[in-house]
Amino acid sequence: MKTIMMDGPGGPEKLRLVECGEPVAGPGEAVVEVDAAGVNFMDIGVRRGGIWSTMANPKPLGVEGAGRVLSVGDDVADIRPGQRVAWVYAPGSYAQRIAIPAASLVPIPDAIDHTTAAAVMMQGLTASHFATDFYPVRQGDIALVHAAAGGLGLLLTQIIKQRGGMVIGRVSHEDKIEAARQAGADHVIVDSEGRFADEVMRVTDSEGVHVVYDGSGPATFQGSLASLRRSGTFCWYGPVLGAAGPLHIMSLPKSIKIGYATFTDHVHTPALLRARAKQLFDWIIAGVLDVRIGGVYPLADAARAHADMESRRTTGKLLLIP
Repeated sequence: MKTIMMDGPGGPEKLRLVECGEPVAGPGEAVVEVDAAGVNFMDIGVRRGGIWSTMANPKPLGVEGAGRVLSVGDDVADIRPGQRVAWVYAPGSYAQRIAIPAASLVPIPDAIDHTTAAAVMMQGLTASHFATDFYPVRQGDIALVHAAAGGLGLLLTQIIKQRGGMVIGRVSHEDKIEAARQAGADHVIVDSEGRFADEVMRVTDSEGVHVVYDGSGPATFQGSLASLRRSGTFCWYGPVLGAAGPLHIMSLPKSIKIGYATFTDHVHTPALLRARAKQLFDWIIAGVLDVRIGGVYPLADAARAHADMESRRTTGKLLLIP
């Protein structure tokens, strides 16, 4: 059984395709044959050494995917062999097969293919959290979405539009404008240096946005603050690119609200995980949520997928196919 392991922190060259023993389903677990595994910036954070740093090396990569159940352990009643399932957090998902707690698995509807299911779990649940939970977008709200042509940004834009909001999308290159517009962005700003606030204020008649979703790291933090209107909300995420530095709460302008949003708070019980995932699948089936897959790689090319994601030239979701 082949899996991707990292032999220490560093660049994509630290990833290795290795042979390891077959997984066995313990009590409450299922062994799943992985059809597709999602590539996320979280995985890059692990590889760089900023996440899972207390876990000994070599260690496996990947947390998200979709596949078919091969076997189940004791005390598993609601998942059966042969069932198609997806998951959002199971360390070691860059593999041909993996043992996963059954409570972490979500049944995939027949109308959803395995690549779409793998592509929507982490970024879709994150986008759902941001726009329906952390800051429930209302009709007429204006949102600033950073990395609007990335997998998360494209889904977040669509959910905001579905709820009646207006989206100002920021992208890093001109060749990403069309992807952001196709997702529904009303206005697209091309910026790679954090100089976007003046344009945001121009578009909003100097009022600013109701909410900003910023996972682009320290370079955009001050611009995002300047883009908010009075009592606006700042949704900060994306620890892989670094923190904004010390934050003095009394220096925050315009009575804004700021918080660090993590999708696990959106799906903190198995029931919520399945309900939120079902909502995403229902939106896809209804044609109101389009999942854009920007790149598909063989499992052995995980290092190339990481390098492409880090280059910031990709759009949509990247997947590994074991």
